[in-house]
Amino acid sequence: MKFLESIHSCIFICCFLTVSNIAFAQSALDDYIKQGLNSNQSIKEQDFLLEKSIYALQEAKSLFKPNVTFSASYTKADGGRTIDIPTGDLLNKAYATLNTLTGTSNFPQLQNQSVQLNPDNFYDAKFRTTLPLLNAELTYNKKIKTQQVDLQKTELLLFKRELVKEIKKAYYQFAKAENAIKIYESAMTLVRENNRINAALFNNQKVNRTSVIRSENEISKINARLIMAQQNKKSAQAYFNFLLNKPATNSINIEKSTTLPDVPSSDTSVARREELAKIKLASAINDNLTRLAKSYIIPKINTFVDVGSQAFDFRFDNNSRYYLAGLTLEWNLFASGRNTYKRQQTESAQQALLAENAFVETQLNTQLVIAKNDFYTAIAQYDAAQAQLKTADRYYQDELRLYKEGQAIYIELLDAQNQLIDARLESNIALFETWIKRADIERATASFNIH
Repeated sequence: MKFLESIHSCIFICCFLTVSNIAFAQSALDDYIKQGLNSNQSIKEQDFLLEKSIYALQEAKSLFKPNVTFSASYTKADGGRTIDIPTGDLLNKAYATLNTLTGTSNFPQLQNQSVQLNPDNFYDAKFRTTLPLLNAELTYNKKIKTQQVDLQKTELLLFKRELVKEIKKAYYQFAKAENAIKIYESAMTLVRENNRINAALFNNQKVNRTSVIRSENEISKINARLIMAQQNKKSAQAYFNFLLNKPATNSINIEKSTTLPDVPSSDTSVARREELAKIKLASAINDNLTRLAKSYIIPKINTFVDVGSQAFDFRFDNNSRYYLAGLTLEWNLFASGRNTYKRQQTESAQQALLAENAFVETQLNTQLVIAKNDFYTAIAQYDAAQAQLKTADRYYQDELRLYKEGQAIYIELLDAQNQLIDARLESNIALFETWIKRADIERATASFNIH
């Protein structure tokens, strides 16, 4: 019995210190968070979407710069409309008179001409440079693309913040599962020792076979719980590594400290939440969409310069080369109400965003209140679990002493033993729940500093 008592005392002290003092040194957890932010597939997807938005902004900016295009055409034609030119009728009489006066035949007789309108064997090749001088649509389009980049950055930050919360909670869940295994392993040592003692007492005819059978059943029960705890650990390990984009069986470093999570300050708010920032950006984008819909009243002015060559039979010389420069004006004067309908759509969308902002802000504030209440409840449960652990230990010590003195039956000792094991588990769960609930508050206030 002295050996049993010493075993129990040693195991209890180790487990008590492990359960009551486990907190999480931020160095290891912060390293895991950095790894997750750098390797998580969802974050990589958002990075690519941000890159796409940046390229779209660059495209919008490029629309203000000169645009140079090359075009060429060649036509081969026969038939179609013609223009009749009476060259012979106009000149032949005059030429005949000149030949008579000069006594020569220097002025030949001409035939009337019929010229085909469609150009035959004709080419036109040119470089055209265009530049917008006044275009309100391009201006608002660039503003919208800039805001969409900011929106995607906010979306990326939102994903990162959610990932940080999930990594922290998965880390604590793994630590809780790992510590539960230690508790069951110590309990297994305890019940095996109890079984050995009961077997010895039975052999000395001091207890009946029921005590031996019950102690053997306890070994099976604790073994089953140990296996379940090991499987829970594997599941928690696989999920944590999934968040870090690592193999499911990668080991996880759990560090310890002697502090509970800090109590959140009373001035916490949801003002930093990315969800609210997204709605504000969406509202700003919609405001520019409204202005874009109204921009039809401003005319568009562009300039262009053509430099090229055109001629028949692929001739290229000083007579074929040309340049052409000019200005173009486009003014949308009537579109059957299309522009008005576009403006009304964006104004309705703006009202919807205002209503959404009020709803989301109320929702986030409610989430924060619930998260705080859950945290304080977890702290109270941890304190109660610690008190219960002390009571259960005292009860077990008393029953163990009475059992050694023959004043208690084994079933009473077994009840005290089970209460002690359950109290250890409850203390373990309560401790980690405080950290999990603290992570929920951190998420609700967007207080984690993401670099």
